[in-house]
Amino acid sequence: MPPIPFLTGCRRALRGLGVAALLGSAAPWALAQLHTQPLNSGWQFRLADPEAAKAHPEAADWRGATVPGTVQTDLLDARLIPDPFHGENEARLQWIGLSDWEYRLAFDVDAATLSREQVELVFDGLDTFAQVSLNGQALAATDNMFRRWRLPAKALLKPGRNTLLVRLQSPIRKMQPWLLKQPYALPGAYDSQFGDEPKGVATATYVRKAQYQYGWDWGPRFVTLGIWQPVRLESWDHLRIEDFHVRQPRVDEGVAQLAAELEVQAGRRGSARLQVEVTPPEGVSFTLTRDVVLDPGRNALSLPVRIERPRRWFPAGYGEQPMYRFRASLTQDGVELAHAERRTGLRSVELRREKDAWGRSFAFVINGIPVFAKGANMIPLDSFPNRVTRERQRALLLSARRANMNMLRLWGGGYYESDAFYEEADALGLLIWQDFMFGGAILPADTAFQENVRQEAIEQVRRLRDHPSIVLWCGGNEVQADWETWDATLAFKNKLSPDERERLWSANLKLFGDVLRGVVQREAPEVPYWATSPGVDLEGPSGQMDDGDVHFWRVWGGSAPVETFLDTTPRFMSEYGLQSYPEMRTIARFAGPQDLRLDSPVMRAHQKFGVAAGPDVGNDRLLFYIRKGYGEPKDFASFVYLSQVMQAEGIELAASHLRSRRPRSMGSLYWQLNDVWPGASWSSVDVSGRWKALQFHARRFYADTTVTALRRADGTEIAVVSDRTQPQDAELRLRVSDLDGRVLRSERTTVTARPLAVTPVWHRADAELLQGADPARTVAEVELLVQGRAVARQTVYFVPARELKLADPGFQTRLERDPAGGPDAWRLAIKTQSFARAVWIDFGPLEVELADNALDIRAGEEVLIPLRATASPGDLQAHLNLRSLADSTVR
Repeated sequence: MPPIPFLTGCRRALRGLGVAALLGSAAPWALAQLHTQPLNSGWQFRLADPEAAKAHPEAADWRGATVPGTVQTDLLDARLIPDPFHGENEARLQWIGLSDWEYRLAFDVDAATLSREQVELVFDGLDTFAQVSLNGQALAATDNMFRRWRLPAKALLKPGRNTLLVRLQSPIRKMQPWLLKQPYALPGAYDSQFGDEPKGVATATYVRKAQYQYGWDWGPRFVTLGIWQPVRLESWDHLRIEDFHVRQPRVDEGVAQLAAELEVQAGRRGSARLQVEVTPPEGVSFTLTRDVVLDPGRNALSLPVRIERPRRWFPAGYGEQPMYRFRASLTQDGVELAHAERRTGLRSVELRREKDAWGRSFAFVINGIPVFAKGANMIPLDSFPNRVTRERQRALLLSARRANMNMLRLWGGGYYESDAFYEEADALGLLIWQDFMFGGAILPADTAFQENVRQEAIEQVRRLRDHPSIVLWCGGNEVQADWETWDATLAFKNKLSPDERERLWSANLKLFGDVLRGVVQREAPEVPYWATSPGVDLEGPSGQMDDGDVHFWRVWGGSAPVETFLDTTPRFMSEYGLQSYPEMRTIARFAGPQDLRLDSPVMRAHQKFGVAAGPDVGNDRLLFYIRKGYGEPKDFASFVYLSQVMQAEGIELAASHLRSRRPRSMGSLYWQLNDVWPGASWSSVDVSGRWKALQFHARRFYADTTVTALRRADGTEIAVVSDRTQPQDAELRLRVSDLDGRVLRSERTTVTARPLAVTPVWHRADAELLQGADPARTVAEVELLVQGRAVARQTVYFVPARELKLADPGFQTRLERDPAGGPDAWRLAIKTQSFARAVWIDFGPLEVELADNALDIRAGEEVLIPLRATASPGDLQAHLNLRSLADSTVR
């Protein structure tokens, strides 16, 4: 994974940097190029724990290592451990995170490097408690996975061969003896399933490390150690550009008033010329200049930039994503001494909170446009960050964009993503809600912890602040909600004295209300800050329906029926969800045929919800919702299918309701987009990148223009929802028919969809729609047509799915080449004799990319679904399988 540099773009700026040494206050600068020596190859690692070595002697020998990487992936590459995700291997591999490890590197340094004034060893990321020594001399001790470590090394280097040693301590074993001596342990972290920490005594809270690696209710416990970001040696003389940032204090249609800001470290006093070249997305570059005087130490330089009628960056669905290039350089007598570059999009961001008829709004306004946020929460892409490639990142972001999402919330229990991730988000127009890395636990009150976090925040905000995709910095996830409402924390608070309660919570308020807020306001003031999610920016209790954002977990977490979503209208829903299993091909990554039952040890190991209360809580909850809505699954494969149907239809109900309540509600971010491993979770895209039914549904219910048909107690509300900025003429059709396709009633009307608004069309009582027809054999379909083409369809059911009198659909299929799409392009035609609900198409073991899936097909209708596959026609036909509700339950 690309490195996390200390300052925005610093590494790119330093490559090829012209560095100058002052010969005197009036003398010219002497040119001397920065030299960067990568130190990512040639590493070795070994187990450095005598007790652990007794059980695992094969790991105690020096072996080849990969940097960036982790101990777990190095052991896997060396074939010393099995696949961590398979079977019950998670439990068997916990010893790795409980042990200490060493990494070493022998490297050569030449005389030219040693002649430089400054020589630094740079670690872009160490995970996490590391003792670094160079040639046998201690150099540093680190304690934060999210920081970059720049270590002066010249005094310890020697010509020729040098030896670098990094000793990594188990964060659990390091912190546990100290924690057990404390008067109490802070609540909120997930307890270990494996007995390596006492219940309620979690060390994770005290460590600046990705919290999900200690286990979560959707992922495993793999406590990683390693050199997880690149390493290099940097040398220079006197001058270094530490940071280059393009501030955007004003951007509107008429003008962009910017400021090119540099931070320069100089060794002596001297004059230079600052030049900033601006290259628009299209057109001719122009250059601005200013003469400056550099003093010894840190120098802050600024140059105003004005762009008339700028090409602005817009979110997906609202316009294009043009990027401007800015190149800053320092020259003297026409000789370039140093330069740095930045690419950014020009846009304005506002988090609008205004009093209105429903309380106080919570809406993102980009370039003056109120944007309904459509998207999901994103967690890390893998338990082991070094396995995440740019291709995997782009594939996931493309999945989000193809599902008509415009925002992702990067949840606070993982890690800050790589530069490449945000570059892809910039290019796709995906808005990013960026949490700081706090996952829900109550945090330590000591000053050293807060100062460590402050420095982490400065580095990360500076690194990321020029990405136009980032439109919110949020202090963290559920910390205030934890303090106010979680049962274990309430019991914990009752055991504290009033003074200690006040001291502890005041420190947390300071961290989120002062420390992190202060960093964002100083380093990226044009981007809003939000103290904690859910919340009202510390202006009152969390979880208010008429203010701020809400995490709604009465459905699923509280076992409330999915219809409860229809009675829930917060100003912004930043978390809500339902679980499902991934498809059978993904399950095969971790389970064999003998494991395909819900009570098997392997299936239990890959279901993390509620494990503290018992091994079957998660699967029992899934069965509860499936049985309530759909009936009893007839076998394991049907259970998997029904779990996805239940999840997709439940989340669609919630998202459609939220969109139908615009502008009262201005955001729908369901939990969650992706997975870190194969197993049961709330994701809509599994760890293999395969779309679940929910992702196909999301593409429909998040479409820019759609129809909502929501059946409530007093009838069905039908409306057109538009995120477009211009009115749109359309036609709405309503058809009531029986399951055999006989039309019982129909009507149509023209409608002009109001821009950025909901346009109500019809309200129809059940009796008006049914007119005496059997509700178990009748459906109502609402279609929205634009220029004669159907762009959205909603089906209204009058009884729960388990009560529908569905017959065998009598599928008829035809595969045909799509000559316009290339050699791997096909079309699948499907026709039914009877109404088919929740049709799922798969091709067994074959990898096939379907343009649509998880859909209803009316009786007699033929649908054409484009697909891409490299398999032969015979193989495609042989493996084609269609499933629907009619053949998935015990009847």
